[in-house]
Amino acid sequence: MIRFPKKKTEITTEVLTNTIWVSTFLAMILSLPPLGLFLGIYFLTGNIIVGAILGFGTHFIILAFSTKISKLLTKVMS
Repeated sequence: MIRFPKKKTEITTEVLTNTIWVSTFLAMILSLPPLGLFLGIYFLTGNIIVGAILGFGTHFIILAFSTKISKLLTKVMS
């Protein structure tokens, strides 16, 4: 039987609050611009395929830089 050691780490409220805010802003940065691009192209041109391709492409480009964005947000929030 595997027994895992019981580690208790104290997390301060400041660290927890900072983590929640950074995660929230990162989620908004990753999702809102591609969604706006998708909906904008769809409503302006009526072409859902082009909107979906550009929206997904933008999402994955931003996702590629997510570690740098996260570090920047953590630095700004601290």
